Amino acid sequence: MQKPAGQVLSISDHAAENADAIADMTATECPLHDYVSEVSERTDIRVGMPLPMGAYAHGEGVNFAFFSRHASRVRLELFDHPEDVIAARAIELDPAHNRTGDVWHVWIEGIRPGQLYAYRVDGPYQPKDGHRFNFNKLLLDPFATAISILPDWNFSPARGYNTPETEQNLICSKVDDAGAMPKCVFTHEHFHWQDDRPLRHPWPKTIIYETHVRGFTIHPSSNVGHPGTYRGLIEKIPYLKDLGVTTIELMPVHEFNEQQILGVNPQTGQLLRNYWGYDPVSFFAPKASYSSAGGLGQQKLEFKEMVLALHRAGIEVILDVVFNHTAEGNEMGPTLCFRGIDNAIFYTLASDKRYYKNYAGTGNTINANHPVVRDIILSALRYWVLEMHIDGFRFDLASILGRDSTGNLLSNPPLLEQITEDPILRGTKLIAEAWDAAGAYEVGSFSQGWAEWNGRYRDDVRLYWRGEDGMLGAFASRICGSADIYATTGKCPGCSINFVTCHDGFTLHDLVSYRNKHNEANGESNRDGTNENYSDNYGIEGETSDGEVESIRIRQIKNFLLSLMISRGVPMLLGGDEFCRTQHGNNNAYCQDNETSWYDWSQLEQHQEMYRFTRGMIAFRQAHPILSQEHFYMEAEISWFSPQGDLPNWTDPKEKQFACLIQEGERNALYLMFNAGANAVDFRLPPLLPDTRWHLAADTSHEAPQDMFAKGEEPLWEDTHTYRLDSQSSVILLVRETNSQGSQMILREIK
Repeated sequence: MQKPAGQVLSISDHAAENADAIADMTATECPLHDYVSEVSERTDIRVGMPLPMGAYAHGEGVNFAFFSRHASRVRLELFDHPEDVIAARAIELDPAHNRTGDVWHVWIEGIRPGQLYAYRVDGPYQPKDGHRFNFNKLLLDPFATAISILPDWNFSPARGYNTPETEQNLICSKVDDAGAMPKCVFTHEHFHWQDDRPLRHPWPKTIIYETHVRGFTIHPSSNVGHPGTYRGLIEKIPYLKDLGVTTIELMPVHEFNEQQILGVNPQTGQLLRNYWGYDPVSFFAPKASYSSAGGLGQQKLEFKEMVLALHRAGIEVILDVVFNHTAEGNEMGPTLCFRGIDNAIFYTLASDKRYYKNYAGTGNTINANHPVVRDIILSALRYWVLEMHIDGFRFDLASILGRDSTGNLLSNPPLLEQITEDPILRGTKLIAEAWDAAGAYEVGSFSQGWAEWNGRYRDDVRLYWRGEDGMLGAFASRICGSADIYATTGKCPGCSINFVTCHDGFTLHDLVSYRNKHNEANGESNRDGTNENYSDNYGIEGETSDGEVESIRIRQIKNFLLSLMISRGVPMLLGGDEFCRTQHGNNNAYCQDNETSWYDWSQLEQHQEMYRFTRGMIAFRQAHPILSQEHFYMEAEISWFSPQGDLPNWTDPKEKQFACLIQEGERNALYLMFNAGANAVDFRLPPLLPDTRWHLAADTSHEAPQDMFAKGEEPLWEDTHTYRLDSQSSVILLVRETNSQGSQMILREIK
C-alpha cells in the first residue's frame, strides 16, 4: 500500500500496512532452528562485541575486546607454549569491522581454557606527542586474568626497550620479543565457592597480619608440603588462628616479574630479584609462581582455594594493590602492556611528553583519573571482590590516585570517591597509604570512607619508647585513636590503621637491635631505604649474646606490642614480629628473595616467650572491647595521671611517665602505666571502690610467664597504693570486684 508523496499516514493506514507485512511474514514462516541457521554467521572468526573487555567465553568460543584509541592496527596472536616465538595463529583485526569506538574486538570459535594469547599494536611512534607504538613488541591484555610463567623473563635491553634516543635502543626497539614475553592465559571462571560469603569483620574487631605469600612458607623450616605458595599459606592457617588475627593483608599478588632487577648482591654476587612485587604488569592476574599447581590458569584456582580456606577459618583477606605505577618504568623501560597500547592515555606525562612524571619514585605514574584508566582500576577491584572473594584492599601510595593528569592533587578525586560509592566495593575494607613519593602527605585528610595507614602512629610510638624528649602527649594521643589527626575531618578511630612496623622498614626485632640501616646487600651502597627509623641498639649494633642488652630489647619489643594492642584504632602486626623475625638490619629488603626476608620458623621455637606474649595481648584486646570502640574516648571513659597521682605535665619535655584509667563499667577498669625513662618509678594507684582489688594483667619488665596472664588468671596485686614500674616498661592492671571469678593469688614474689 502506497500513498501519494507528502501525504500524512493515519493510524488506520499504519495498521493496514502492518497487516500486509504480517501476511508476507506468515507466507514465508519457517521453523526457528532453520531460521537461526539461515541468518547466523558460519565462520569460526567473527566480528565479536566491544564489551565486556578482556577475554570472555561466549557461546562456543571466546570474545576478545581490547582498548586502544590511537592504534592504527591490532593483531591478536594465539600461542601453544609460553616460550613460543611464532604464534600458532594470528588474527588481524579490521578497523572497519572489528572496531567499535576505541575498542577492538573479535570472536573466535573453539577457544578453550588455558589458551595463550597476546596482542601486537601499531600506530604512531612519536614520543614528543606521547605515542610509543611498536608492532615488534608483544603486549599483555590489561584485563588478562592469568599470565603464563616464563622462567627467563627479564628486562635486559634486547627484551623490550622502545625508545630510539640512542643507536642501541633503536636496535632494541626493532627486536621481536615474542619469545621473551609471557603470554596471557584464557581462564574459566567457574569455581565451587560452597556458599562462601564476605566475613565483614567490623573495624573494632579487626586485627591485621601483614605478610608475603612466598616468604611466609618458602623456608625449609616452615614444614609445609607446598612451600612458597598459596597452598603453603593454607597449611599455616591453624597457626594464624592460634595467634588470634582476624585479617591477613597480602603483599602484592598481582602478576609481576621477579627478574625485573638487573643488579647483583655485591656481597655474594647473586642476582637480585623483585621480591616484594610492587611493580605490577597485570591488575587482574594472581601471581603464577605462587601456585603449586601450575601457571596456565591453575594459579587462579589455587588462589581461590586459599581465600575459601581462610574464610572458613574466619580470616579475611586484604590485598596490597599497586595502581599508581607499572613495571614499564620511565622512557628507558620495557614495553609490556600499557605503553604499547596507548601510552598517552595510560600514563601521566611531563610537559615534554617524551618523559614521565614520577610521583611513585619508580619511573612512571598511572594517569588514574583519566576515565578510561579509572574504569580499568574499578573493573579490577570489582573482579577481585566478585570473582576472587577478596574482603578489602590496601592501596600503595594512594595519594597518587588523587592527582589529575597534570599531577595536581584534586580536592575531590573522582576515582577515590567512585571507589567508596561503588555498589560492589563500598562494603569492602579500603585502606590508603596516604602519601606518595612526590611530597603528598594526607594522613588524617584522605578522602572520606577510607581508613589510612597512620604513619604518625608508627613514628610517635617509636620515639616515645626510644626515650625522646617531648613525646608524652603525642604518645597518649596515638594510643587513644589519634583524635588530633582524625577528629577534625570527621573520621573515627577505625580510620587509623595503627602499626609500629610493616614490610617497608625494620622488623620489630631489628628496630631494637640496629641504630642504623644495613642495606649493603641491595647493591646501592646503603643509600636506599629510609634514614628516619627512630630505632636503637641499646649499646651493641646487631646480634649479641650480651644478656643485659638482650633483656632490654625483649622488654622494648613487648612495650611496642602492648602499646599496639591497647590503642584505639585498628592494629596491624608485621608477620614474623611475633617471633622476632630479623632482616639483619636491612630496612628495604625489596630485592632480597632469600633468607634475609623469608620466615625462619625455627625462630618460633626459640622465641616462644614473644609468641606467647603477642598472642596474649591479642586475646587481651579482644576481651576488652573498651580498647577498640569506634568513637574517641569521652571524659567519663578515661582519666590521666602522673606517677604522683595528679595530672601529667604534658608540656614538660623531660616527662616520660604517665598512666591512664580506662573505665570498663561501674566497678571494672583498666589502669595502664608507661615508663619510657631510664629509671624505675613508683606509681600511686587510684583509690579503689569497696570490694574491688587490683589484678595484674601484664608487666613487660617481668620474665615469662609472669609478663602476661590469660583472662581469668590475672593474679591479685597485694599493694593497693603503689606499683613500682621498672625503667622502659609498661603495665596493665585490672580492677575487679573481689567476688568476681578469677585467680586470687597474691604476687608477693614479684612485688
